[in-house]
Amino acid sequence: MADPLIVGCGYVGTRLARQYLKQGELPEGVVASDETRIRLDAEGISARRSDIDSDDLGMLPLDGVRLFLLTPPPAVGGSDTRTRRLIDAFSRQGQPKRIVYISTTGVYGDCGGDWVDETRPVRPTVDRARRRCDAEQVLRRWSQSGGGELVVLRVAGIYGPGRLPLDRIVRGLPLVRVEDSPWSNRIHVDDLVSTCIAAMERGRNGAVYNVCDGHPSTMTEYFFQVADALGLERPPVIPFEEAEGRLSVGMMSYMRESRRLSNRKMCEELGVELRFPTLSAGLAKCI
Repeated sequence: MADPLIVGCGYVGTRLARQYLKQGELPEGVVASDETRIRLDAEGISARRSDIDSDDLGMLPLDGVRLFLLTPPPAVGGSDTRTRRLIDAFSRQGQPKRIVYISTTGVYGDCGGDWVDETRPVRPTVDRARRRCDAEQVLRRWSQSGGGELVVLRVAGIYGPGRLPLDRIVRGLPLVRVEDSPWSNRIHVDDLVSTCIAAMERGRNGAVYNVCDGHPSTMTEYFFQVADALGLERPPVIPFEEAEGRLSVGMMSYMRESRRLSNRKMCEELGVELRFPTLSAGLAKCI
């Protein structure tokens, strides 16, 4: 069986590659910069630099591989041109055996705090989620029209060592009050890596899985827990009606979406046993 190819071997992809190395496999990463390639090489992870936006992609080993697609879409627009270019390369280089695509739970849009499983229709409301939804759709068309197998992981907010909102907390930037704050969801990076491997090995072709720890909290409570765990002062809070202009445009977009995600399908079908089923357990590991 071909070794895994990880397109977008950054924060998550590097940890995924490390796990495959521990299992005796030889993953290869595809990265956008020489700096990242050199860093991966220093860890013993084979990597090649390729700009998905502009390079030929003719040198990528695509035929028959198990491909993890972790690279994010472009920063603007409503479609994912990177995924489209990669699929175009398949017609020349050969079809991957299976793709595990890392999408976002943002494709569900605002659900008013409802519990959400994979049967919920997608309704993205912001461009960053529309681009992910576009990638899901073009990959599904590729798979159904004679391409390889496809598994889609809709991933909640990723946290872990080196990926906590420390800067915002230290700067004392305000949050909305707990009672005004939307529900949000998370997954520790180590549990995401385990889920990626399980999806590649056991995921049903064409299936979608929510990836989260199953214990949502409000966005403000999340920041409070991080601050408390690190012995930092909690950020100040303001009413939601005062947030416009005081919170960034990006943060306001998150404030307008509220949902609680079910991870039952992930746990039952993929057999994932979470190492960090609660935020407190995951933060203890981060510290």
